[in-house]
Amino acid sequence: MSSQSPIPNPQSPILVVGTIAIDHVKTPQAEAENLLGGSASYAALAASYSGCPVHLVGIIGHDFPPQHLEMLQRHGVTVDGIERSEGASFSWSGEYHENMNDRTTHQVSINVLQDWQVNIPDALRTSPIVVLANMAPENQMQAIEQCGASTLRSSPPQSPIPDPQSSSPFFIADTMDLWIHIANERLHDVLRRVDLFVINESEAREFAGTSNLILAGQRLLEKGPRNVVIKLGEFGAMLFSSPSEGPWTLSEDTFFRCAAFPLKEVADPTGAGDSFLGALAGHLAATGKSSFDFPDLRAAIVQGAVVASFTCEAFSTRRIEGLTPGEIGERLENFKLLTHW
Repeated sequence: MSSQSPIPNPQSPILVVGTIAIDHVKTPQAEAENLLGGSASYAALAASYSGCPVHLVGIIGHDFPPQHLEMLQRHGVTVDGIERSEGASFSWSGEYHENMNDRTTHQVSINVLQDWQVNIPDALRTSPIVVLANMAPENQMQAIEQCGASTLRSSPPQSPIPDPQSSSPFFIADTMDLWIHIANERLHDVLRRVDLFVINESEAREFAGTSNLILAGQRLLEKGPRNVVIKLGEFGAMLFSSPSEGPWTLSEDTFFRCAAFPLKEVADPTGAGDSFLGALAGHLAATGKSSFDFPDLRAAIVQGAVVASFTCEAFSTRRIEGLTPGEIGERLENFKLLTHW
């Protein structure tokens, strides 16, 4: 893995579609309200550190704090694709417990998301990398269809993504247990259209119907995506990739296990998984490539793990708002030293 950040390529824009929220978070040490939340918000901010243009598409209400959008714009995130509604913004209120792995959701107010229909501006529909952050599978499918995905991903290709001349972008999708429960069939439709599917440990076990994560990764690949990442929280992540031919087997070309960067203290883990998602996409975009091989994906997972670790060090986006490329590079180097043998 490389300890250097990829060279920015302004010709590799990233489209991030998903939820933008107002969060109210309580931990054993502190409490804060009116924070920037939402899967797409974290993903877009994390992706901005790639140096590539980032375009955010979502919906907010009349009560959304303008300083959050201003902060994203300062980081180079284009917000022209965000729809403004007269209704109330999507909001989440939750409390983390002592070990920070367990949390209680006190309130979820869907509000403007209730009847939201994704509408991607025409100029953004040709983005080479599209991040479908955690949102309803129906909304994810709307984004996929508007961005010109015309082929199923269920047959393993000879290369990780379609021919560079294809009009279909590289799709990265995240999800959560709610959609596994109430929109399972539509979620399967999404999996047949994406190149990289991201899911956390407990959800992977549930969705794949097994407690064994290696088997879960294999079963998720069989549902359609070319690549699968299972997030393990404080224990890192696992990458599974389809072989060019034949059934999936455990090998250095189909599996990678990445640790998490060790932290002595965790202030707020909210958004860490979404930051992981955005930083991963940002790394791929910044390679300047039109196709990604397994080493590219592996390096992207490491980048995601490092940026996600910064997210946990302060409430909401406060820590990653002030990051510098030097800090990211230094932590990447430390991470390499800590995990090399």
